[in-house]
Amino acid sequence: PRSPTVCSPTALSTNTMAAIAACPVKAASTAKVAAVQPRAMQVWRPIDNKKYETLSFLPPLTDAEVAKQVEYCVASGWTPCIEFECEKGFVYRGEDVMTAQPCHYDGRYWVMWKLPMFGCTDARQVLEEVRACTTEYPNAFVRVIGFDSTRQVQCLSFIVHKPGMPPRGGSAGGYTPPPPPPKAGD
Repeated sequence: PRSPTVCSPTALSTNTMAAIAACPVKAASTAKVAAVQPRAMQVWRPIDNKKYETLSFLPPLTDAEVAKQVEYCVASGWTPCIEFECEKGFVYRGEDVMTAQPCHYDGRYWVMWKLPMFGCTDARQVLEEVRACTTEYPNAFVRVIGFDSTRQVQCLSFIVHKPGMPPRGGSAGGYTPPPPPPKAGD
């Protein structure tokens, strides 16, 4: 029998090849692997089964859930921004591509609703703008993104409205933000 200390992270980092060779290898037990039922195997159907952005596998987010995401965005130092797309809410291969460009896809860039919300610290402001956007464009896809101006990248993006959904509630949908943190010295 081999010593279990041979397979410790310290041993692996000092002499990787010798440590790997010394580690006992267990054969996979075929008894533990269940037979796969033919109907249990599923294939993703790409026709009429589009997935949109992060969190799209969840049911539509409530105003309170959207507000929590916006609070995370603001707490991370990112600038909230609202974008919308009236035709398609997903990345697609356009018909107007003249040459075979394997990495060229359309639908990556959406129309910005107003300007990014620089200095925004209240989720209610973002929800109010989402409500205004969905009222103006009820048949559009609307998403909230979080932009990191230091790294110049988009760090957060999720859909808040799809065509057919009712516009978001007025006055931020009844969302009540958490109380402000206590001030130092209080």
